[in-house]
Amino acid sequence: MAGACCKCLVSLSVLKRSLSVAPRGSGSAAPRSLLPGWRLGERGLQEAARPSCALRPTSFYRHTTFLCLSCQESMSESLRTCYVYLNQTSRSFAAVIQALDGELRHAVCIFYLVLRALDTVEDDMTIPLEKKVPMLNNFHTYLYQDEWCFTESQEKDRQVLEDFPTISLEFRNLAQEYREVISDICHRMGVGMAEFLEKKVESMKEWDKYCHYVAGLVGIGLSQLFSASQLEDPEVGQDSDLANSMGLFLQKTNIIRDYLEDTQDGRAFWPKEAWSQFADRLEDFVQPEKLESALSCLNFLVTDALRHVPDVITYLSRLRNQSVFNFCAIPQVMAIATLSACYNNPMVFQGVVKIRKGQAVTLMMEATNMRAVQAIIAQYSQEILHKVSLTDPSRDKTLHALAVIREKSQSSYANRANHLSPMYLSAAMLLAALSWQYLSTTAAQAQGTGDMQGQ
Repeated sequence: MAGACCKCLVSLSVLKRSLSVAPRGSGSAAPRSLLPGWRLGERGLQEAARPSCALRPTSFYRHTTFLCLSCQESMSESLRTCYVYLNQTSRSFAAVIQALDGELRHAVCIFYLVLRALDTVEDDMTIPLEKKVPMLNNFHTYLYQDEWCFTESQEKDRQVLEDFPTISLEFRNLAQEYREVISDICHRMGVGMAEFLEKKVESMKEWDKYCHYVAGLVGIGLSQLFSASQLEDPEVGQDSDLANSMGLFLQKTNIIRDYLEDTQDGRAFWPKEAWSQFADRLEDFVQPEKLESALSCLNFLVTDALRHVPDVITYLSRLRNQSVFNFCAIPQVMAIATLSACYNNPMVFQGVVKIRKGQAVTLMMEATNMRAVQAIIAQYSQEILHKVSLTDPSRDKTLHALAVIREKSQSSYANRANHLSPMYLSAAMLLAALSWQYLSTTAAQAQGTGDMQGQ
């Protein structure tokens, strides 16, 4: 049982106290990366200590990983450091990554950190374009350069650049089939990020292309890693269209939900082809007198995102390994719940839209098999259906998208093999609970310390 590091029962009360869902924190006015799908409902931790390429202070190791002691003792120091960085930079999905089975866990951890480093370069507005563009285009080559690191970043996750030699070392320690996937996706994503640095998303086709670069490629890469590990069938890694849809659904949900935050930060990710139908300027939607037009545009984009859900259902139905299924299903059910909360909701333009803590707990506990996921998707699709207005311009397209989802979610799939015992699921959920609880407490303590210093 490689996926769960220990065999412990977890009480629902502990889980409820430990989990929360909040929008991602503010960032610089740069292109947004899903980072991949892994950041839905995730807010970054407070800034951690800055280790240099060579030296790390003793306090650095207080940010412990959440693998069991025996697992940690069997790892090299550099690999343990990578899990420290994983927990520092990914508040919610660090736990789910660490619940993956066998060597796939390490491959996905390194994949995440490599893309986090790439994303940090993209996000850093202090790096001039003449330097940033070549860095993005060539970033995949740094994986094979022992000493390459970047110490000029001002981003909160800069430790993954400053200590990139540790990450690249563990990348080179991976099996060749994993290295090839990670390097290829890093290359393609870097090229795509460079393309959109100074290019606004104009058409719906360009929206799909942008989301493919920053999220769809992540879904494709993860799927190839799943198959390379032999935990999943080859078709999972070969069907790039389905894997791409997994990423696009998460990314579009992020972009739709975070309209107000992005607008306030001077960022624009809603495609012009959509918003120009309802307003002269994207930022006009915050004006109370523009609410009707704002909701029409919002519902238009939600409807577009919903067209990916049938692919999500098909993709999840092919998975056979329980840890991989949990890893993939949880973000997707969070996304459909978030879209339901956003649909026709004025709060998208006035504040923060998030799903309730108890709701998030329920989704995480229930999304462990295909039948449950189908039921969850059907439930939130029905919620959206009840909110469709008779006068909404996208009404017919929305109803059609929901009908396709309903038909797909009611389809009967063969029972999935390799379901693990409730003990396994309890241990995995305990891992998630403890990880989230620790990180939330650390962030709160860091915030409190900062407030005291400010006073």
